[in-house]
Amino acid sequence: MIAHWTTHDTDFGPFTVLVDHQGAVLASGWTAGVEELLPLVAAPLRPTELRRSTDLGEVSSAVTRYHAGEPEAVDGIPVRQRSGAFRQHAWEILRRVPAGSTVTYGRYAELAGSPRAARAAAAACANNAAALFVPCHRVLRGDGSLGGFRWGTDLKARLLDHERR
Repeated sequence: MIAHWTTHDTDFGPFTVLVDHQGAVLASGWTAGVEELLPLVAAPLRPTELRRSTDLGEVSSAVTRYHAGEPEAVDGIPVRQRSGAFRQHAWEILRRVPAGSTVTYGRYAELAGSPRAARAAAAACANNAAALFVPCHRVLRGDGSLGGFRWGTDLKARLLDHERR
C-alpha cells in the first residue's frame, strides 16, 4: 500500500501526518520524522511505500486551521486505526469529546461503555496513532492532572490552553 505524508510547521513544532491512499489518517504527531510514526500504525494498515507530499488536501487544511485557532477543523477528518473492539470503540468515542473540554480516564471509560475500564481507556490513549485527530490530549487523570502524552505533557497543556481560547 502506498501512503502519503507531509510535515507542517506549527507554533507547537513540526507536525507530521501520514495518510492512506484514500486520505484517511493512519498516524500523526508533533515530529518531523515520518519514521517515528510508522511503528504506530497497525501492521495490517502499515504502508509498504511512502511518498512525501507538500499538501494532503483536506487533511493539511484541517491541520492548518486547527493550529490557527479552529480546533474543530480536525473533527470530520477520516482516521483509520485497527485494534481490538474496545480500543476501536474508545477511539470513536474520544473523537466526540469537544475541543476545549476534557474528561478523566474514568469518565472516558464510562463513555466507552465500560465504567470499570479506566486502565483500558488509558491504554487506548497510549496506543492512539492519530494524535490530534483522535484527541487523546483531552483525557486527564482522575485528580485533574495531565497524566501522560506521547508528545510530552508540556505540549498537552499547551494544546488544551489553545483549544480553550
